[in-house]
Amino acid sequence: MTPDALRALVSPWPGVTEDIKWGNDLVFSVAGKMFCVLDIAPAGEGGTGRLSFKVDDGRFLEYTDRPGIVPAPYMARAHWISLTGPAALPAAERDALIRGSYLLVRAKLTKRVQRELGDG
Repeated sequence: MTPDALRALVSPWPGVTEDIKWGNDLVFSVAGKMFCVLDIAPAGEGGTGRLSFKVDDGRFLEYTDRPGIVPAPYMARAHWISLTGPAALPAAERDALIRGSYLLVRAKLTKRVQRELGDG
């Protein structure tokens, strides 16, 4: 997934911000809490192009049993997965899971912050 395609997907959702962390990771957050990370470093500079995001706790093992999906480095304990290639998931399923990640993270925000964000 390209950075532009990911931006187009997530930017309409309330409260989404983006920044670069750790030098090469494009990070999307809601109210300061990460929900999606894309490695944007060029392949020649160690970039993997990996897309990582949170999944429902009860489905984490189900996803990591699928080819092309691994526990996300440093974030697996929070039930994040990483797609190791563009064919790991069909685009529609991938996009739905990214939306689900946004909703999971948003649900953990305080009720006040959720109200401020409006409908999501």
